[in-house]
Amino acid sequence: MSKDALTQSEIDSLINAISSGDLEEESEQVTDDYQAYDFRRPTKFSKEQIRTLQIIHENYARVMGNYLTSFLRVPVKLQVVSVAQVSYEEFVFSLPVPTLMTIFNMSKKMGVAMLETNPTFVFTIIDLLFGGEGKQPGKIRELTEIELSVMRQINEKFLDNLSYAWKGIAQLELQIESMDTNPQFNQVIASSETVALVTFSATVQNVQGFVNLCFPFVGLEHVLSSLTAQHWFNQFQQNASKSKPGDLEKSLRKPEADVKAVLGKARITLDDFLQIQEGDVLPLRRRRGEPLELLVEGKPIFKVQPGLRGKQLAVKIIDRISEERNKAGDANG
Repeated sequence: MSKDALTQSEIDSLINAISSGDLEEESEQVTDDYQAYDFRRPTKFSKEQIRTLQIIHENYARVMGNYLTSFLRVPVKLQVVSVAQVSYEEFVFSLPVPTLMTIFNMSKKMGVAMLETNPTFVFTIIDLLFGGEGKQPGKIRELTEIELSVMRQINEKFLDNLSYAWKGIAQLELQIESMDTNPQFNQVIASSETVALVTFSATVQNVQGFVNLCFPFVGLEHVLSSLTAQHWFNQFQQNASKSKPGDLEKSLRKPEADVKAVLGKARITLDDFLQIQEGDVLPLRRRRGEPLELLVEGKPIFKVQPGLRGKQLAVKIIDRISEERNKAGDANG
């Protein structure tokens, strides 16, 4: 008989032992070595990708905070509160009504994403831009057409800086497609779609609001392989190493400067100024053939002679005005 088979006497002995309680049934061992998984909310972003999104947008928050501070001329601080993956339905139902939702196109491959600015943040900015102290209205209301137009310009700056922050990951071609104030009527993304939600706290003076960036997984799927901190840092290092010594000089030459040629000066009474008409002659305190002054950003820099270039009025630089004369002029002014 096989060694694995029991004899009839052994079977009877086991049955009697179990019946009498002399032999306890072997209990099943239950281990806690498992991980819960919600099939309604599948995990599509890895921890490293979530961490990289946080690094990118922490840099973005600093850049955007500095821009708003200089633009509004009041202290503005943006901080990343959280980066999470949720369903689009959860995100929409967490928003207040009304709120300002800006749908923008990231690029041809990546599709659309969303920028949400809540009423506290929006009305504080609008009040400041319209000459107020940054106070909230007594009751949250819908935005007027003028207010929407103003916020569109602000949101365009949000997207310009976002494109810079993502430069090491993807080349974004950001463009606003629509703006809406009721999130529950906005169905540009499927309700069950997983999104990466980046939440910022925005403090304008002493008023705190929130800003959200919502990126659908289907859009970020095209750049997931690049969505690592190492790749992001490497891209910035490569861009820095590619810069040449003359690049800084070239970039400084691009800004425009206000240039004016002064034909002469005359002093008249206010009464004469109010009665001046076409054809009147004003004697200028300048001799015939004497060089004119060319002002650059309001300061005299060159001596020039007037003339024509083709059919256009022009001046020819003949000398440079000395620094001593400029300093003397500043002192007299």
